[in-house]
Amino acid sequence: MNTLMRMTGIVALALAGAGVTYLVRGAPDRSVPCDPATLKPDEVCLARVIEEWQGDVLWVDARSRAEWQRAAVDGSLLWNIDQQEDMQAFEAEGAMQMMDGRRVVVYCSNENCGVSRQVADRIRAMQLGNEVFVLRGGWRALEVAGTKGPPTRSGAEPR
Repeated sequence: MNTLMRMTGIVALALAGAGVTYLVRGAPDRSVPCDPATLKPDEVCLARVIEEWQGDVLWVDARSRAEWQRAAVDGSLLWNIDQQEDMQAFEAEGAMQMMDGRRVVVYCSNENCGVSRQVADRIRAMQLGNEVFVLRGGWRALEVAGTKGPPTRSGAEPR
């Protein structure tokens, strides 16, 4: 019984400390930092896409089909490296959507997933002339920013 009371006291003190910290410092910063000085040559910050390019890009979602169907940027094109998917269909649909020469921004779950860079490399290998970028922070950057990203002109619908 004595141990239970001590544990309860410790938990109560921890909760009180957390509450005071929240009141003094506010909610935690969950933003995805993106310093342009640290970007790789093919990466881009969400702020640049929205502010400078005004969202006029083709968004390519490199996550799984299930994640894309659950939540994605409006008008985004699904293109992942899942062995169960039809790569030729991705290339054909992608080529059709890239005909207008817009910049292409590829995103996956977060900045460390790596799939977006593989998909971006495949798109570049098609040599369609589009500038292809990887979104720093991936889907997480879009979620934290409180947006699914600006809608694009493409009309791609989940299959």
